[in-house]
Amino acid sequence: MSLQSLAFWIASPGRGEIRSETLPAVAPGELRIRALYSGVSRGTEALVFGGHVPPGEYERMRAPFQAGQFPAPVKYGYASVGRVEEGPAQQVGGLVFCLYPHQQQYVLPAAAAHPVPPDVPASRAVLAANLETALNAVWDSGVGPGDRVTVVGAGSVGCLAAWLVGRIPGCDVELVDLNSRRREIAARLGVRFAHPDSVQDGADVVLHASGSSEGLALALRVAAFEATVVELSWYGDRAVTVPLGQAFHSQRLTLKSSQVGTVADSRRARWSHSRRLRLALSLLAAPELDTLINSESRFEDLPRVMGELARSAGDVIMHRVNYEV
Repeated sequence: MSLQSLAFWIASPGRGEIRSETLPAVAPGELRIRALYSGVSRGTEALVFGGHVPPGEYERMRAPFQAGQFPAPVKYGYASVGRVEEGPAQQVGGLVFCLYPHQQQYVLPAAAAHPVPPDVPASRAVLAANLETALNAVWDSGVGPGDRVTVVGAGSVGCLAAWLVGRIPGCDVELVDLNSRRREIAARLGVRFAHPDSVQDGADVVLHASGSSEGLALALRVAAFEATVVELSWYGDRAVTVPLGQAFHSQRLTLKSSQVGTVADSRRARWSHSRRLRLALSLLAAPELDTLINSESRFEDLPRVMGELARSAGDVIMHRVNYEV
């Protein structure tokens, strides 16, 4: 008898809906997963929800298990945590992280299901994809012990990047955001907080994750002589103003992109995507990271909630979808 599952689809730009799907039979080498939680990577998913993926990026922006085509209808997402319900006996009952869209149950190759370490709760494991993005950006930046580092933008990726750098010996890390309520979160992550009006100049490395032209301008302004500014934000089809006049050339700054689809060049010869994701999952044993998951909804409410998140994030850093309530 065929199993049915419910999945979240973007039916048209700005409109989501829950659809019923028939699951395929589980073949040898595959698993059937029942989702417990999934995470909304708000910056990217808001752009996808609004239909703002540029046509030239349709193929490169495909999620691993995406269904449909940009701009819509499309089933998109990449942060699902679930329990194995069918497959090899030694894997049934195991907790796994999968780069799968928002869906109650799904079938995928066993190699695409990454075991969640015993000391990482399912509720926190939804951060794995964003932590992997932050980890890759830190590698791209070349930051080392003793560096002064400014992170502009205290969303999920910015906060995770600041937390990672703050664990490097001797690094002085300042997390910058317009929302002063992020001060308490910065303190829990073990880094300093600054409003853009009070940020310090002279950073050796700047990580920009605000998703705004103003944030990028600030990132360039606070960078020290011959410093590196790493751009983590993805803007979709929006034009961005970059102030490459002023002191950009005289300061001999480097503006570098970072994107999780490719392993940072400093690690690429030795690190696979799977190895990088395993590292990200192991780092989620830190309980202070729970502070980043500050919004939650039922799966059934996701069409409405995604619309709200796309219009305005408010205080939301990471939104978690709960499939068990």
